[in-house]
Amino acid sequence: MARWAWTQLTKMNTALFLLLLLAVAAVPGSIFPQRIQDPARVSDYIDNNPTLGPWLDRLQLFDVFSSAWFSAIYILLFVSLVGCVLPRAGKHWRAWRAEPPRTPRRLERLPEHRSLTLGGCDSAAAPAPDEVVAEAARLLKRRGYRVAVRETGTAAPSVAAERGMWKEVGNVVFHLALLGVLISVAVGSLFGYKGQKILVEDESFVNTLIGYDSFTPGTNYNPDWLPPFSLRLDDFSSEFYRDTTNPRNYGAPIDFTAEVTIEDAPGAAPRQETLKVNAPVNVDGVKSYLVGNGYAPVIRVTDGNGEVAFEGPVVTIPVDGVYTSNLTLKVPDARPDQLGFTGLLLPTAVTGPDGMPRSGDPGLANPRLILSSYYGDLGLDTGKPQNVYVLDVAPLTELNSMMSDNGAITLDAANPVHELPEGKGTIEFLDVKRYVGLDIVYDPGRTGAFISFVAAFAGLLMSMFISRRRVWVRATTDLDDQGRPATVVEYGLLARGEDPRLRTEAESLGELFTTHWKAIGVRDDAGDRTESAPEKTTDRARRGPTTN
Repeated sequence: MARWAWTQLTKMNTALFLLLLLAVAAVPGSIFPQRIQDPARVSDYIDNNPTLGPWLDRLQLFDVFSSAWFSAIYILLFVSLVGCVLPRAGKHWRAWRAEPPRTPRRLERLPEHRSLTLGGCDSAAAPAPDEVVAEAARLLKRRGYRVAVRETGTAAPSVAAERGMWKEVGNVVFHLALLGVLISVAVGSLFGYKGQKILVEDESFVNTLIGYDSFTPGTNYNPDWLPPFSLRLDDFSSEFYRDTTNPRNYGAPIDFTAEVTIEDAPGAAPRQETLKVNAPVNVDGVKSYLVGNGYAPVIRVTDGNGEVAFEGPVVTIPVDGVYTSNLTLKVPDARPDQLGFTGLLLPTAVTGPDGMPRSGDPGLANPRLILSSYYGDLGLDTGKPQNVYVLDVAPLTELNSMMSDNGAITLDAANPVHELPEGKGTIEFLDVKRYVGLDIVYDPGRTGAFISFVAAFAGLLMSMFISRRRVWVRATTDLDDQGRPATVVEYGLLARGEDPRLRTEAESLGELFTTHWKAIGVRDDAGDRTESAPEKTTDRARRGPTTN
């Protein structure tokens, strides 16, 4: 039973089935929230689905990629590939070291078979069979065949030739590279990590766990392993399309450039780097990618007691191509009541045809804030995590909005300060800074996966375009039509697998042999052919006998 199970597991169709099963098993990881990425979302899902949620949790569908069943499929696939590829590689190594197989007794049974008669020229006698076989071996070797001359000194010496051994090498390399991809992906998922950070101009990021906005470690990654580098955003600039002759694309982004200062370790000399889209900065294998940007207005909030409850940049979320941006600000330190603000930042504020304010350009030309304000309990003291970009206004009391009697708060360069109703304090618009969104990734398996992919692609090309063929040539002594001694050269070809170019190779060998022995006279003996295809007979008859 164990031998039977091992045989079934190491079959190639089993490996293909497991590869398909692994792809199917990964689908729930994109359908259901994953605990390693967003535990709060998993908790909300279970709370909102009290019947289905616990069952999905028991089935580990919220921890798909570390679940027992996903790991079992992954390990079985790995074992199947190892058990399939390694014996196959050993078998091919032995075949490579062995000589080409012996010459068949009846060459006319091969898919491609030809024969030539050498001799018939008055000035030159027919060569001996041993000499013909030696010359044939030399010619085949020049065409890339590995040859073995056999039965020399007999009445029918022959040469066996074979080429295309690299085809099977490519096949083995392809499957070994698949193993390399599996190993590299496993190493990356076990010992890598990925994090996100929003960084405002003049602020620094230190590569510690508390410095990330979100952090997704690998299954076996220890946050204590984080390399202690720091990154400061010195300046961010963006370039937009400004050709007025093409209004459709006017204002479209062209280029984003972030100038950063990096310290590889505490006390190390700082170095300047330029960060662009698809051009990350690299610190000890940790790559920081530029994935987003926007505006961060600098706001000061003074509470009803006259104390500054908040002062600093507020990250906004662009919602369109002209950088109209949503703003959410929570001020839990305000007294006597906590304050909350929601609204829009318009980088270049203009009045639309409907009389409503909007942004006319993504550049920062006339920044304006349009806000609604609220007071009450923000719910932050409960310890339950909240989305920093969403303000739940249901439990709050409205102070300002476009629909209220107090109207919306409008702040710009001409009116930078607004006093809140009911003595709740003031809000002041101080400045606008730029920010960038960073993806910070460490994947120790990335290089191995890339190398394995290149090797797999090269192996696939080798297995597709290299043809494995065998050729046998036999020489015997006979008499020509006039009773003179002649040497009959008989050769046949066999392909390993499908090879539509086998007939072309046979004709090329015929032309090679004919050209080489033309000086002593060569006749193509069409009568020796065993193929029944009419076009082959016609082609051979069209060439006819060649005699010098």
